[in-house]
Amino acid sequence: MMKENIILNKTFQFAVQIIDFCEILIEQRKFAISNQLLRSGTSIGANVREAQNPHSRAVFISKMVIAMKEADETGYWLQLCKAAKNYPNSDYLEQEI
Repeated sequence: MMKENIILNKTFQFAVQIIDFCEILIEQRKFAISNQLLRSGTSIGANVREAQNPHSRAVFISKMVIAMKEADETGYWLQLCKAAKNYPNSDYLEQEI
């Protein structure tokens, strides 16, 4: 029996939350931030998933490093949302990062 992959599950759920948050941003016509956040926030899980079937240990490490960098970028966009006027609350997403 395969063991549950907590990182894979958490990054998938985070991507779903990012999609929902970006839909709110789109409704508020905040397209530029929404596009950037959607790309980086969903890329985290995509890279973690790619890392699950690596050709080598180096490929696994590379994909996980990319996921980490995408998480850092996502944190930046969420901090901008928090600092800017008239943006929805993103604290819950920042805690997940």
